[in-house]
Amino acid sequence: MSTENQEYSSKSIQVLEGLEAVRKRPGMYVGSTGPMGLHHLVYEVVDNSIDEAVAGFCNHIRVTIHKEDIIEVSDNGRGIPVDKHEKYNVSALEIVMTKLHAGGKFDNKTYKISGGLHGVGVSVVNALSEWLEVRVARDGKIYSQRYNCGVKEYDVKPVGKSETNGTQVKFRADSKIFETTEYNFDVLSKRLRELAFLNKGIKIEIRDLRKKEEKFHIFQFNGGIVTFIEHLNEAKNALHPKPIYFEYIKDDIQLEVAMEYNDGYAENVFAYVNNINTTEGGTHVSGFHAALTKTFNDYLKKYELDKKFNAVISGDDTREGLTAVLSLKIPNPQFEGQTKTKLGNSEVKGLVQTAVSEKLAVFFDENPKIGKIIIEKTMQAAKAREAARKARELARRKNELSSESLPGKLADCSERNPDLCELYIVEGDSAGGSAKQARDRTFQAILPLWGKMLNVEKARISKIIENDKLMPIIATLGAGIGEDFDVSKIRYSKIIIMADADVDGSHIRTLLLTFFFRYMRPLVENENIYIAMPPLYKIWAQDKIFYAFNDEEREKIVKNEFKTDKINIQRYKGLGEMNPDQLWDTTMNPASRSIIRVTCEDIVAAETMFSVLMGDQVEPRRKFIEEYAKEVKNLDI
Repeated sequence: MSTENQEYSSKSIQVLEGLEAVRKRPGMYVGSTGPMGLHHLVYEVVDNSIDEAVAGFCNHIRVTIHKEDIIEVSDNGRGIPVDKHEKYNVSALEIVMTKLHAGGKFDNKTYKISGGLHGVGVSVVNALSEWLEVRVARDGKIYSQRYNCGVKEYDVKPVGKSETNGTQVKFRADSKIFETTEYNFDVLSKRLRELAFLNKGIKIEIRDLRKKEEKFHIFQFNGGIVTFIEHLNEAKNALHPKPIYFEYIKDDIQLEVAMEYNDGYAENVFAYVNNINTTEGGTHVSGFHAALTKTFNDYLKKYELDKKFNAVISGDDTREGLTAVLSLKIPNPQFEGQTKTKLGNSEVKGLVQTAVSEKLAVFFDENPKIGKIIIEKTMQAAKAREAARKARELARRKNELSSESLPGKLADCSERNPDLCELYIVEGDSAGGSAKQARDRTFQAILPLWGKMLNVEKARISKIIENDKLMPIIATLGAGIGEDFDVSKIRYSKIIIMADADVDGSHIRTLLLTFFFRYMRPLVENENIYIAMPPLYKIWAQDKIFYAFNDEEREKIVKNEFKTDKINIQRYKGLGEMNPDQLWDTTMNPASRSIIRVTCEDIVAAETMFSVLMGDQVEPRRKFIEEYAKEVKNLDI
């Protein structure tokens, strides 16, 4: 090994000053340089306004997307302080905009409740913006300062007068850092709607001025998380007329809980701490689960229903068909990691368990009819759980879930390291046969499916385990299902859905995605699921062959590649029409294929969408189709 030019001395040590570290490693601060990180910039600025609202000084927040994807966030809060800081001898506004871990959220006085615990929010936005301009209205004046890539253009200065207070931050994300600087109006709207639900009464506006036809939403929910529950359950059949709601305040800790049962089978508990969605749960969720189990079993004993049903309700039984929102406001939350997705405060579990147990017991006593309906639903879940247990035992006895007895239709790969293996779930035996011939047997496995499978949105797990379309998938993946699913045991790191580019193929993809989301969600959260993208057209003349994935691409190829040739164009009706070589070249060769990774940035939005598209309620689905019908392209694909 050559040691030339490998001197390691003090000259090799770099010190990144100010915001240089952020520009050097942006992913550490906003998650990624893709669309998720781009939208995170907006959330960081909005969160500062929300903190002002929670503190009681702001009730109106505006987000505007200007042309060229310039973002403007304004509020009517107190305005960031502009007076000089004693230690640094510059305006407090400049410190907030340029120094990491600087802000008013560390003394528990300025902001008792805050999501921005690390104090890096707006300074990171400044560092990752091509330019940023901040205006502060306070003390009768308007102050301004502008930055370029985090470097100030001028000192904080007064530029006018104002009778109101507030802060306005306007910026353009740096295209040299982000893969795209185009914002998605719907993505931003969903997050702002969520914040409006969690902070009752606050008015949040979003406007998109990039096109002639302006888009806008105004979110204001005086019902708070009760309205949130009604929104989440809009496409479901609720078992009681109104959500159960209660509030619990002790010292500086505030807990709000809203919950409603429906006739479905999925559990959807959304937990927030200081407006942050704790997707990995934590002590507050553990306390909530424990409270449900205790309260329901106490109810059974009180009315001697435990003898009638001869069963003890498990925690999972109490959460079947439950939609709940927990909103916890706490001065010093201890999150696990910068991602803030799991709460670690040990004292919170007992507080939540006590609060929910007391309030829910009172509700059941005051509303015996609703209590009886919910308990009966829970007992049905217990019976179904027992049926599912027996079905699992039967399946194990038949060795259908063991690795020694994999499905007969599976063409497995020779590689045994899951990180190197791919599973293609292929629509139909014909396409499955072509895929088996086309694949690289070393690392690619093929599982053909036939016919339409079960819509799991309308079925309990006991039915799923008995289903002949889904059992081969469960057996092939080898990681269990539902509460028993263990993502660490999957046999393939990439699970690729390969279906025809038509309506039936789209339906099969949707059914499979519903199954994975409901009963193997870690596969979605860990981004193990992919969608294959087979071409729609083959275009050739003489010895030149091209493939196009849509009409626009076909026209471009025809125009640019075949100027004088007589062109042949074949439109593929299905995967089975391709020979193995074509299938390998276009859809299965890692060096040339196009596949889409399935991600889930917004669990709340995904939950709502699956309920709307795959649930029993027709009206929400009709409204969705009417709203988005104009945006549909290639309807037959």
